[in-house]
Parts: sequence; C-alpha cells; structure tokens
Amino acid sequence: MRYVVAVAEERSFTRAAERCFVVQSALSHQIKALERELGVTLFARTSRRVEPTAAGDAFLHAARASLEAAERAVADAAAATGRIRGTLTVGVIPTVTAIDIPAVLAGFHRDHPAVRIRLRGGGSDEFVAGIAEGSIDVAVLGLPDSSPPTGVATRELARERLVAVVSAEHRLAGRRRLRLPDLAGETFVDFPAGTPGRAPSDLAFQAAGIHREVAFEAMSIDLILGLIRHNLVIAFLAPAVVPADPDLRTIPVSGGPTRIEYLAWSDFNPAPAARALVERLPSPTPPR
Repeated sequence: MRYVVAVAEERSFTRAAERCFVVQSALSHQIKALERELGVTLFARTSRRVEPTAAGDAFLHAARASLEAAERAVADAAAATGRIRGTLTVGVIPTVTAIDIPAVLAGFHRDHPAVRIRLRGGGSDEFVAGIAEGSIDVAVLGLPDSSPPTGVATRELARERLVAVVSAEHRLAGRRRLRLPDLAGETFVDFPAGTPGRAPSDLAFQAAGIHREVAFEAMSIDLILGLIRHNLVIAFLAPAVVPADPDLRTIPVSGGPTRIEYLAWSDFNPAPAARALVERLPSPTPPR
C-alpha cells in the first residue's frame, strides 16, 4: 500500500522507489504482484508517464485510510507506555494572534521528538471540515462572535475587536478613533467573500445598515498590507498582525467587528499527539 501511494503521488516509479528507500525493480515487482492478486490494473504506464487508473484511484482512498489507521495503532500503543509518536497535522489561519505558533511547536518538538509535525495554511471552515474527516488534528480558528464552531471540540483562546488599518497618507490617518459610519464609502480589501475571516467585518456593516465596497480580496496578510501602504484601500485586521510601520496607521472603531480565536480538535477519540498539544496550549485570555 505504501508503494502504491508513493507511485500515485510521485507519478514516477523511480521517484517512488527513492522515497520508499527500495530499488525500483523491487517496488515494481510488488505492485505487479498486488495487481495480479486484485485482478485489476492500478496504474496506466508508459516509459514517460504513470497515473492511476479508475481502479487505482478507488484503491488509493482505502489504502491511505489503512495506512493512517496502522500509524494510529502504533501511536496508540506507544502512548500506552508514555511515549508520544506519529504525525500531528496542525491547521493555522493567516491571522493567528493568541498563540506564538513557532514557540509552541518548538516546545512540543523538544518534549515529543518522535512526532512528525505538518503545518497546513488555510481558512477556518476548511479546518473544521478537515478535523471532522480526520485530515487535520488540531487547528487555530478565527470566527465572528456570532458563529461559534460546531462539530469539533474547542477552547476559546482570545477575543478581540479588529481595527481599521489605513495608509499614513489616508484622509483618516490622523484620527484617534472612528465610528463605523465614518468608513461608509471607503474602498476595502478583505479576505474572500464567504470565508470566516471576512465574516466579522461583513456582519458588522450589515448590522449597522451600511454598504461596504470590497474591491480587492486576498488571503495573504502581506498582500493586504501592501495594498494599504499604496493607499488603494483600507482594511479591518487584528492589531497584532499589523507591524510597526511608518506607512501604516491603526485606528480603533466604535461598533467595529469582533473576532474570536479558537483552538479546535476532534471531539471523538483524538490522537495522542493531538491530546498532548491541546494540553500544553494556553487557557483563554480575558476579553479585550
């Protein structure tokens, strides 16, 4: 099964053999033997191209699940003796402010060096789905205060009011505080429509009955800040993700959006490594 997964992902018998630390002839022989046993062809092959057949695609799904189950069995057995091992997949949104992720993972790795750590970037909604299906172990989520996550175990890490971020050249750059109506007619950059990262700002404007023009959408904080520096747009962001920069200004906004950061993990039989990480992460901070 490991050989089949390697060939499917590498699209090459040669690279798959290197990845599995075996000679190519042995890997090819094992896959041919498996095909004979199953009575199906798992890969379409030419001298230059390899790709799974329909039967191969069907086999891959179950093979990956079987390998993950085998790895979990080994991890559970090790955990019973006090040792943590296996793979830990952590989902991280672009705007984490409640946790110093590198510091936490460095401490975790020192305590549990046998655990392989995989980081995944993305949005809160896909992380919740990933936890439910088993492809993500632990994730940091950012959601509006009106939409707590469901279907996963969670711990609230922090809640914060977002601030308006404008260019130093913007007409509002000298203001110490704003109201939401002051931003009517401004052009915004924000996360893509429909994503949890965008929801707090959309909900705040909807509740105030104010139309907001979002002309640019991006998932990269660096790109968002770059657009603001050029005075093309303004944005609502967590204060901690905005660097000290003479070209940027952050301004509190009365009635502005509020975001909650959550730690999320499976509420059904989490892996030992996931439990160990959750246990070392902080308790909620007081509301700000």
